[in-house]
Amino acid sequence: MFPLLLQTAIRAHDSTTIHSERTRLIEISEKVGASITYGCREGECGTCMMRIVSGMEHMSERSVLEDQVLQENMAGRNHRLACQAQVLGGDIIVKA
Repeated sequence: MFPLLLQTAIRAHDSTTIHSERTRLIEISEKVGASITYGCREGECGTCMMRIVSGMEHMSERSVLEDQVLQENMAGRNHRLACQAQVLGGDIIVKA
């Protein structure tokens, strides 16, 4: 594993942080102090849904569970669950 640069814009909190490959968005948001709303941290409730503004190509594929929860919440294709989505590399910008 190697450190990757991630640019985040979560709510009004702009921050840049270094993290390991395949780190979940929820862990990155906690690291930079940008509190996001979440419930179960297991991908079942959909509370931590976020929109990927740019950099979707740097994200992991949706799991079956994440895809199901996002469909149930009528989320767009750029939406991900912070507790499930992993950053694979490169820069991303997200909005809660």
